[in-house]
Amino acid sequence: MSETPDIKPAATILLLRDDPAFEVLMVKRHHQIDFASGALVFPGGKSHAGDHDPAWADHVLGWDAYDAEQRGLRIAAIREVFEEAGILLAKRRDGQPMSGEACPMAVRQAVDVGATRFLDVICDLDARLDLAALTVFARWITPPLTPKRFDTWFYAVTAPAEQLAACDGRETVDAEWIAPSEALRLAAAGERKVIFPTRMNLKLLAEATGAQDAVTRAAARTLVTVQPQIEQRAAGRVLVLPPDAGYGLVEEPLENVM
Repeated sequence: MSETPDIKPAATILLLRDDPAFEVLMVKRHHQIDFASGALVFPGGKSHAGDHDPAWADHVLGWDAYDAEQRGLRIAAIREVFEEAGILLAKRRDGQPMSGEACPMAVRQAVDVGATRFLDVICDLDARLDLAALTVFARWITPPLTPKRFDTWFYAVTAPAEQLAACDGRETVDAEWIAPSEALRLAAAGERKVIFPTRMNLKLLAEATGAQDAVTRAAARTLVTVQPQIEQRAAGRVLVLPPDAGYGLVEEPLENVM
């Protein structure tokens, strides 16, 4: 009997903007990455031990508003979008927003491979991560049928206007702003690979009229953890989502999510 893989905590960012249109930042995963290779995804990844370092207390905004788990997850989400897209959700000590290129690519890559601590980068920048800028959008736990399992928190945030996104070239090979409805159209046409959880959250995101509306809707929703279940139907096995999770009635053929 094969062992059930451990469920690893992870965090993902839905970075949103309204200018020139309502769009979300998505990155294309490198084809050699072992999870979701080649797929169009939101920036994100596994939580690391350094994301939970108590020393972060002096280098974040909103420390006392969250428990230890949420602090670490929010720091992980901010770190991931920094590594993969170069966007830093932080403010300088004087309260001013970050602008331009937060750090050279070499610094981002050093953080990515563990050669440099993200905490040290923030200290050097004399900045503080803005944990309160993130609003919980969804939480998904990967079903047992997959070789790797994650407990992923999705966070929505309006993008800082003063920064530009650029992919890291290692885990991601492209970064683009795209309307949620357009990403769904490309996926349906087979022009882009979009994995099931990403597609479902794009559909939920597309219900909003703009970035702030998406954040407001997320804040107002009761969070229901999505743990997809496999059920048998006449036409075959389907993946079913909780009916109260906000996605409507979803019965996805299993072959579409493998």
